[in-house]
Amino acid sequence: MNRPRSLRCLAALSLVVLAATACGRSDQGGSPAAGAAQAAQNAGKSAAELLPAKNKQSGVLRVATSVGYPPMEMYKPGTTELTGVDPDLAAAVAGRLGLKLELANSSFDGLIPGLQAGRYDLVMSSMTDSAQRRQAVDFVDYFRTGGVIMTKKGNPEGIKSLEDLCGKKVVLAKGSSNLEIGEQQNAKCATRMAISQSEDAPTGLLQLDSERAVATIVDYPVAQMFVQNSGSYEVLPDQYGTAPWGIAVAKKDSGLRDAVQKALQELIESGEYRKVLDTYQVGGSAVERATVNAAQ
Repeated sequence: MNRPRSLRCLAALSLVVLAATACGRSDQGGSPAAGAAQAAQNAGKSAAELLPAKNKQSGVLRVATSVGYPPMEMYKPGTTELTGVDPDLAAAVAGRLGLKLELANSSFDGLIPGLQAGRYDLVMSSMTDSAQRRQAVDFVDYFRTGGVIMTKKGNPEGIKSLEDLCGKKVVLAKGSSNLEIGEQQNAKCATRMAISQSEDAPTGLLQLDSERAVATIVDYPVAQMFVQNSGSYEVLPDQYGTAPWGIAVAKKDSGLRDAVQKALQELIESGEYRKVLDTYQVGGSAVERATVNAAQ
């Protein structure tokens, strides 16, 4: 996963996965033939029509997120009101399903256990659709993102790609997937980079400010936020190490999963989905269609 804080959830997640290994991996609710038959059956129905009776009766969609990863999920300044890409998309999905949204903030480590325990219906929190997590939950994939190169405004070194980082001073966050991207490129460089490691993306940018580094690699949504808020940096267009993020659904709730997939597809086709992403300057991570467990 791209989020650095994901490192804190690996131990807890491993326990969840061990408890869920009997479920196996679910791509579309079973075998390819069964999945195709289910898709054909669902094709002519709206998201609200696909919603299971128990969810219709409850009248609410309980969605959990974990604040602290702007612009994806955060508080409105000076309040405890949740906002960002995930809360806004959650509200749009709930609207398509004809349900009232109940949004809860939880620790990232507790999201999947809470989903499995039935405290939430969905998890929307910049969660990477990974093979390990798919042993415990299903994903409706809604976002695809990776790391991007950031430089000072004007890109004084003329960097255009990872190859151009060779021989340069580069700062990368400890333990992040972006550090791995940089190190993999460094192994190919004829002249090696001088890589320093920062605690996180903001402290890495301080090294750009002080000219101790000429570039860094940061998750695309976070990079866009820094550029929008500061105006001191530039983001290169190419994304590296891209992976899908998914809306997590308990494996027992395949009916809800299918309804959420249809709701997301309706939002994509109506343009509402892209409008939400563009509001937060992250349209470059939009998906063309809603998929289930589509990560490789």
